[in-house]
Amino acid sequence: MTTAELLETVRRVEVRTNRLVNDTMVGAYLSQFRGRGMDFEELREYMPGDDVRDIDWNVTNRMGRPFVKRFREERELGMALAIDISASSAFGSARRTKREFATEIAATLAISAARASDKVALLLFTQQVEFYLPPRKGRRHILRLIREMLSFQPKHRATNIPAALTFLNHVLPRRSMVFLLTDFLHSFDGRAGSPLPAAASLATDGAPGVARPTHRDAIQEIGLTNARHDLICVHLHDPRESSLPQAGLLTLEDAETGELLELDTNRAAVREQFSRTNTDRLAALDRALQHAGVDTLRMSAEQSFAQTLQSFFELRRGRRRG
Repeated sequence: MTTAELLETVRRVEVRTNRLVNDTMVGAYLSQFRGRGMDFEELREYMPGDDVRDIDWNVTNRMGRPFVKRFREERELGMALAIDISASSAFGSARRTKREFATEIAATLAISAARASDKVALLLFTQQVEFYLPPRKGRRHILRLIREMLSFQPKHRATNIPAALTFLNHVLPRRSMVFLLTDFLHSFDGRAGSPLPAAASLATDGAPGVARPTHRDAIQEIGLTNARHDLICVHLHDPRESSLPQAGLLTLEDAETGELLELDTNRAAVREQFSRTNTDRLAALDRALQHAGVDTLRMSAEQSFAQTLQSFFELRRGRRRG
């Protein structure tokens, strides 16, 4: 991709995601995430109409008259976008790859944050941290984020989610919203002894591969990160990862290890076992993330995501009010 083509692509993504923010996300981000903290501002004498729950009883007892604590809403928050750009992210059976899909979702979130004057950071990772852009504000910064998400060329092919989250926990100076965008293919094992990969597709460039464990327990690190920040897992899913076409003898390739597996997709039993294995894998993933207490969104690359994001934010706002 030439520089001119890249700039044009960045502009198209900005226009499209701006439209999504204007049409669907208006108010959703702001109402959900703004003012999640309260900073102490002053201590003053009680006045009629003040909430009695704000009375500072220690000071009141010392002074002999009521005093109340006044707080101001925290007006600036941080967002960090952690995006998996390992080899499996280059796969796409529909009109876009998972990496392109992640870019559109992340750009929408970043523009929503920018509208609220919040800073946004970007982390691109494979089996190690590939690129990090510290949190900043402004349109120029958002365009830089989009450009890096589209064009950055990783040096490695595998995936290590715990390493990425550990890095963020060290570099983020304050509590932030962390969106982890990944396909989770290489964080959890499939069923033991299964002759089929936990997730695979046609042997094309960037096809997803057999799910394997990372060096550390990804769920443990997800839980630790969620305790320190506000972590939302965005599971990027391609429909071909859950079902096989009836297309004769196919060679499936693990994009991150190069391992090959031949399957006769004309056999109904093979297709059914493939589907069953992946159904079990997704159920196990859901249980693990639920156990970690983290909110999760599963996004299909063949569907629109804006309404899903809005509904998710509305649900979280309802839980917060409750």
